[in-house]
Amino acid sequence: MMRRSGDGRGAAAGLPHPGTGDLFDSPVRPGSGWPGDPASARTAAAAGPADVVRLAAGSTTVHRLDARVSVCRACPRLVQWREGVAVDKRKAYADQPYWGRPAPGFGSARPAIWVLGLAPAAHGANRTGRVFTGDRSGDFLFGSLYRSGLANQPACTDSADGLQLSDVRVVAAVRCAPPANAPLPAERETCAPWLDAEWRLTGASVGVIVALGGFAWQSALALIRRAGGSVPTPALRFGHGAIARLELPDRAVALLGCYHPSQQNTFTGRLTAAMMDDLFATAQAISA
Repeated sequence: MMRRSGDGRGAAAGLPHPGTGDLFDSPVRPGSGWPGDPASARTAAAAGPADVVRLAAGSTTVHRLDARVSVCRACPRLVQWREGVAVDKRKAYADQPYWGRPAPGFGSARPAIWVLGLAPAAHGANRTGRVFTGDRSGDFLFGSLYRSGLANQPACTDSADGLQLSDVRVVAAVRCAPPANAPLPAERETCAPWLDAEWRLTGASVGVIVALGGFAWQSALALIRRAGGSVPTPALRFGHGAIARLELPDRAVALLGCYHPSQQNTFTGRLTAAMMDDLFATAQAISA
């Protein structure tokens, strides 16, 4: 049974948005004016897997899909976790409201490149409401997109910072911040129809999927199979710079592997800025 999106309850009210200064509950109520919020107080919220399937399939525009994604309540463990984090918070952000809701995709509605990650970070997108925004991973990713000419600025601090992407859409395979950054298999399966719908609405122009990490790589392969495509057998294993040719009924799409821009990878030098810049140069060349 569906709920209306306003069923979420915030604990701390009246905290200022870091970009605009406007006051918001934490978690943020749909339709309350948060910058970039695609939902309204009347947006139907999925209360279980069957609702996700139906609402995703019935989304005819990217905006409608983003709105429905942003109020999803289908996975009780993830809802409890993301909203709990929005109330307890990290000390550094105790004076800010937390989004505390699923993070929809961000970027072009007709992209040439899809950037696919795992899930929002508890104090990144779960705080700011925009995927890969507000943490060091996002700084690394959007900095590379800026240097590659795919973003208008390197800064990605909050949902009102003016960031815009060109020919790129950034998407998470799982839309809620999970405990320990590890969604359960059932949660991945429940969230998959949202990813399928986003591909249906934005994937026709995509020539390259950049998979940030092994989980995103596997999610991309599963996505293409569900879309009626085929993948190499045996499927090419994930690695930085690995490329797989994925056959769809109407065209081929390249899958390009990239180490995730986590602090563990970037602080140790496993992934450098030059490595990511080179990878996006490859993605641009393929998509062209």
